[in-house]
Parts: sequence; structure tokens; C-alpha cells
Amino acid sequence: MYFAALLTLTEDGWVASDTELDDVETLADLTDLAREASPDDDTVLVFIEQEDAWFGIVRVEGEEDPRIFVSDGAAAARSSYGEILTRELLGDDRADDTADLDALDLDGTEDGEPDDTEEETQAAAETVPAAPVGDRLILDDLGMSEKELLALGTDALTEIADALGASEMLETVR
Repeated sequence: MYFAALLTLTEDGWVASDTELDDVETLADLTDLAREASPDDDTVLVFIEQEDAWFGIVRVEGEEDPRIFVSDGAAAARSSYGEILTRELLGDDRADDTADLDALDLDGTEDGEPDDTEEETQAAAETVPAAPVGDRLILDDLGMSEKELLALGTDALTEIADALGASEMLETVR
């Protein structure tokens, strides 16, 4: 079970909204969702949490590249939304393997090559560290240090919202 919420830092403080991730298949989809939440290029934090297994934060500011933090890379890599984040963080471009086939020098020997097997997918997830990955300073300028972020437990999103002064907002969307 996933929980996802958007927190937007406006001139008037934090504004929270829950969000559906049903149409999110890539980091670009997630980034677009965050940008839609803030037409004024405010700071938007996307929180994704999978019941006590891992949490992730994507920070989007205007047109800058998103900043990402995941609490447990290996656990996240085994889930659909976590895989989106860890693939971006660790440079796994398997989703881009089908890009521009005309540019490849194909001699026909590639026909019949099997797609990734379940074992290969599992092996790829196992290469992701069972530790925090990404931008550990993602919340530093908002009131939560790297040390505090890395020390978070199972109720991480509530603790983050408390540190940011947005706990009431987050609870209303929960």
C-alpha cells in the first residue's frame, strides 16, 4: 500500500494535497505532476511511502532537475514507484533500451534474444544498496539536516512534516 502527497511551499506557507500515482510511469510523469501543483514555480515536495518499507522524496523547483532521496534503495527498487526513483538515481537506463533503433547497427543476430527474465529483474534490484540513496541534503535548507533525515524511522513522513512546519497540512490529506 502506497501513500503519496504533494507539499507546496507558497508565499502563505505549506499547502498539501494527496495525489494519485496511477498514471505515473516515469520520473518525468512524477515531475510533471509536481509542476502542475505549482504554477508559480514554488518548491514542491512529492512524498511517496510504502507501508514501513521505504519512503521517497522528490523535490521539484521550477524547471530545475528534480532532486531525489530514497530511504532504502533495495526495498524501493522492488516496488513499481520506488523503481522509478532508484533507476534515476543509480543510472539504470533499461527503460531507454528501445530508443532509436535506426541508430543501432543491427545485423539480424539480435532476433530471438529473450527479454529480461524475472531473475534478471530481481538481480538488478539486488544490486541496489539496502541503504539510503540520493540527495541527503534535499531538506537541509527547509529545516531538516542530513543527520536527521538519515535517522528517520517508520513514521518518517510525519517527522519530516513536523520539521518543515507542515504536519497539520500532511495530516489533512492522510
